[in-house]
Amino acid sequence: MLKKDLRTIYLDKRLQYSTQSLQSESLIISNNLLVLPVWSYTNYHIFLPIDNKNEIDTSFILSILHGKDKNVIIPKMFTNNSLENYLLTDNTTLKKNKWGVSEPIDGIKIEPSSIDVVFVPLLAFDKKGNRVGYGKGYYDNFLNNCKPEVLKIGLSLFEAEEQITDVYENDIPLDYCLTPKKTYVF
Repeated sequence: MLKKDLRTIYLDKRLQYSTQSLQSESLIISNNLLVLPVWSYTNYHIFLPIDNKNEIDTSFILSILHGKDKNVIIPKMFTNNSLENYLLTDNTTLKKNKWGVSEPIDGIKIEPSSIDVVFVPLLAFDKKGNRVGYGKGYYDNFLNNCKPEVLKIGLSLFEAEEQITDVYENDIPLDYCLTPKKTYVF
């Protein structure tokens, strides 16, 4: 299926989730994360959810990361479809941008080459680890600047599609994708 069709289908499906269902599924996904072999690293990049898009609540994963004393890095979006990354500390001040994404106003900037694990937002993904985001290329641009061995973990409310038919050469596939029912390894 084409990315544009998958975007429409999965955004609509996600918007039909109740707050309670979204919280429950997000908690299951975060618990599924605990068994992945990804805990020997230091620097973890995670997105903060867009509430009006019913994105997975990453606060449960944030709690796990803080409990394991990991460095948590969050993105700040720019109009040229790029991300800058900042260490999340007790002093970090967050402000919602025009898309409804909470992001740091300023702070300790972290280079992409220092990041070990990236939790990647998505709308849909396929059985080969290809993903569909919102179509602006923020995460593909960001992942291109990370070290080649960075672990990419998608988080999805839904199971894998058989195939995304319009994968581009610069698209970077996931290493894992966590859903409430299954952990995919690519």
